[in-house]
Amino acid sequence: MTDRAIQLREQGVDIISLSVGEPDFATPPHVIEAAKAALDAGDTKYTAVGGTSRLKQAAALHFARDLGIEVSASQITVSAGGKQAIFHALLATISEGEEVIVPCPWWVSYPEIIRFAGGSVVPLMTSARDNFRFTAADLEAQIGPRTQWLLLNSPGNPTGAYYPADMLRSIGEVLRRHPRIMVLSDDIYAPINYTGEPHATLANLCPDLADRILTISGVSKSHAMTGFRIGVAAGPEWLIRAMEKLQSHSSGNPCSISQAAAVAAFEGPQDFLAEWCERFRARRDMVVSAINAIPGLSTPTPDGAFYCMVDAAPLMQRFGDDTGLALHLLENGVAIVPASGFGGRNGFRISFAADEAKLTEALRRIAKALA
Repeated sequence: MTDRAIQLREQGVDIISLSVGEPDFATPPHVIEAAKAALDAGDTKYTAVGGTSRLKQAAALHFARDLGIEVSASQITVSAGGKQAIFHALLATISEGEEVIVPCPWWVSYPEIIRFAGGSVVPLMTSARDNFRFTAADLEAQIGPRTQWLLLNSPGNPTGAYYPADMLRSIGEVLRRHPRIMVLSDDIYAPINYTGEPHATLANLCPDLADRILTISGVSKSHAMTGFRIGVAAGPEWLIRAMEKLQSHSSGNPCSISQAAAVAAFEGPQDFLAEWCERFRARRDMVVSAINAIPGLSTPTPDGAFYCMVDAAPLMQRFGDDTGLALHLLENGVAIVPASGFGGRNGFRISFAADEAKLTEALRRIAKALA
């Protein structure tokens, strides 16, 4: 959808894109200055494959301060974005036919990475009436003899689903009964939390399980640094070393300049995050209200991230499927992503990581297109 929107824009068509999960805020000035300083200092050479010692120490500060996870630098690796860390973790550990339980709707890359690694995707279905969250009983029902991993994404893409501490503890109880299962906890959206509660992380709440939990974080969403391509992962040392071995052959070290910028992001001022989160919250409330006022559309209120998963089932007879609906909206000047791209159906995802004026106009166009 993003590619189609770009093509239409190049043809002079006015398209508002709500299809990309990218904060519209400017990267903080102290981060930009750190990148410039690294260039001026000539930090343009290879670094250690898994990241500089300085960045690993800064990431350890981030994990402790923001996620409540105490880890040493030896338990951390740095990659070219969180996606690369997920890719290497699954590729290093999945044997042919082993299963990975993934809550659905899911982020588009999860099933593709699992299949590339030779694994099988086991969908853990969720629904809007439960705010797209699964229960401990739902999880236990999906566990089989070949289950290797559980993937958690909280707050989640594409639903904004957030797992509070009590739900994570109950999930931990299930995992204790199945000691072979590892957990990939994708916490990249942790700073964008509207619950008023501190972010809950499985590795913090269930420290006895920490030796089989890999926690993914980064600077892309929290510091508007998507183009810098820096992700960080914390977990057991044996897994971190295996991931770094793969990285040594796939890409080598992450960009040296981006690493210097990420140090500044983790160690520098964090006060702007509260303001950004409040801006996102106001946008969320505006989008949820407007969507629920359009006949045929509905969405729950997400607890985190900057996405709404919209149900459009009443409109499917008119458009055939959610791709047909998405193309209709694109023809009317708004790019969104059909739910089928996330393992869902009969709906679409909206990103509200766009300024208020664009959101207001996009919602007006959607209402008009469906009237």
